[in-house]
Amino acid sequence: MGRLEGKVALISGGARGQGETEARLFVAEGARVVLGDVRDEAGEKVAAELGDKAVYLHLDVTQESHWQAAVQRASDEFGRLDVLVNNAGIFMQDRLEDMSADDYMRVVRVNQLGVFLGMKSAAPAMRASGGGSIVNISSNAGLEGISHVIAYVSSKWAVRGMTKTAAIELAPAGIRVNSVHPGAVATPMILGDAVQGTDADEVISTAPLKRMAEPLEIAKLVLFLASDESSYSTGSEFVADGGMTAGHAIAPLD
Repeated sequence: MGRLEGKVALISGGARGQGETEARLFVAEGARVVLGDVRDEAGEKVAAELGDKAVYLHLDVTQESHWQAAVQRASDEFGRLDVLVNNAGIFMQDRLEDMSADDYMRVVRVNQLGVFLGMKSAAPAMRASGGGSIVNISSNAGLEGISHVIAYVSSKWAVRGMTKTAAIELAPAGIRVNSVHPGAVATPMILGDAVQGTDADEVISTAPLKRMAEPLEIAKLVLFLASDESSYSTGSEFVADGGMTAGHAIAPLD
């Protein structure tokens, strides 16, 4: 029996990268999955490949009506909702003095408002199911400051705080809420055009493990939090950053 046998999950940003990997792993572990994204062609392709255990719908995480439709789709297709993975996010770089207010708010709306709306929309359905697990994808940027990504850092710190507040409020309903804090992961968001003027090798060199994570490594942590194996974990931060936030190495003593 799979680790998510009988559970129904909703994953935002499920068309590619981290979200796609989570969706594939969840289905392999027995879950039925609703994938939401704004990349319709890619999302429909992933759902088709996963067969009758997955469906796709267009989900702009900044729109409450889209979230309500996604939760309703889970109930209509699979009868319940047990797991929410708030995975969708965007990344923008600029100096504090150069970033426009519009760009700042664009990041905040997707990365912060999107998580809030996801939790708000999913909670009633999880109550009806007798409980559930919400996994919010934050970042190592939700644990420390990083230059030139002030909007991203702000949004990921917010996810960390919202997770703790939601965990307290939703615990009486049997709903657990945890955050995951990855470092650099080999996904299109990191490897693509979003990260301009950044030397990936230089970033990786700051992590004791000296490499990016593979998406499956993060997805396995998300799977643990989605499953009943993490039944006593809520309001907690789970870090998978190759040691990036562990501290700073110094030259060895002679």
